[in-house]
Amino acid sequence: MGHIETALVHGAIREGYADKKGAVNVPMYLSSTFHQESMDEFGEFDYARSGNPTRAALERAIAELEGGDRGFAFATGMAAVSACFMLLSKGDHVVITEDVYGGTYRFVTKVLPRFGITHTFVDFTDLAAIEAAITANTKLIYMETPSNPTLGITDIAAVVDIAQKANAWTFLDNTFMTPIHQRSLDLGVDIVIHSATKFLSGHSDIVAGLAVTKDAALSDQLYFIQNSFGNSLGVQDSYTLIQNMKTTAVRFNESARVAGVLAQFLQEQPLVEQVYYPGLASHPGADIHAKQSTSAGAVFSFRLPNYEIAKTFVGAMQIPVFAVSLGGVESILSYPAKMSHAAMEPEERMKRGITDGLLRFSVGLENEQDLLADFKQALEKAALVKTV
Repeated sequence: MGHIETALVHGAIREGYADKKGAVNVPMYLSSTFHQESMDEFGEFDYARSGNPTRAALERAIAELEGGDRGFAFATGMAAVSACFMLLSKGDHVVITEDVYGGTYRFVTKVLPRFGITHTFVDFTDLAAIEAAITANTKLIYMETPSNPTLGITDIAAVVDIAQKANAWTFLDNTFMTPIHQRSLDLGVDIVIHSATKFLSGHSDIVAGLAVTKDAALSDQLYFIQNSFGNSLGVQDSYTLIQNMKTTAVRFNESARVAGVLAQFLQEQPLVEQVYYPGLASHPGADIHAKQSTSAGAVFSFRLPNYEIAKTFVGAMQIPVFAVSLGGVESILSYPAKMSHAAMEPEERMKRGITDGLLRFSVGLENEQDLLADFKQALEKAALVKTV
């Protein structure tokens, strides 16, 4: 149906689950089980773990938005990530970007080894290093671009090419870009994953994960995992996510616009050592990102000199919520070392540029000038610490 903004608003409704009386919202089917006509004729739904009409509307909508074969809704973003990893078997090997979300790092390093699945972390800005890490039993190459929290950029099409030559899958965490601005499956990725808690939902009111498969064979395998583990998204959260997704485009695009203004401002401040944002020409991989995405996104990170200065800055900020997560209508300021990447060992964080002075900022929908003024006054207070 035309452009993706239109599909966001109407996608779930058009899947045939809207109330036949003319309701413009997908109904919530609050039922754990479904009546069957006979022993010989079972309907589409039988038990809510295996499928629910409200959840199915959401799953079909995200599949359309990503241009994939089938969508899957999970209880959290990490439930989606872990379910996809459970497609692997004992003896398989994973090549994964070293600049990855802390929860994914924890799962890969602490859980997968218990099942005989090995991994190698690689700097995904180095294509030769990715190829060198591939072994005879490499089954998966896992990407996250832009990555969390330093907005590292991976050349998606180039990695897909490497994976196909190795007969390996490619999975990509598309949380930061959403299907509005980064079409991962169109670039050849096998499964695209979202923490739908973030921009797709956008109101900090639910946790949810989504995944979309490229072809029917993978769809069948991932559905088996989802149904077996029972980690699917509940009906009320599915309904909420459907409703929230209708405004994703207008929310995301405005937040991204302001993010560009704030990132440029921070880059000009003497107290800020580095700004990580693919909308800046100075950002490593900015040209690659521009080739594969139509927005620089609504998240940036920036590095202050040390912990004390960062602590003073955080304490001085008045508008943003200081919290875990991102992608809400409210701006969210985070401290990756103790929040998103707390599961990562200190030495591993330092290797990835997650220093004691690194802060991440997710731009909400507050007034642009109010946010700029807040940054200015907080930086002034933080600068006083440096002069002591």
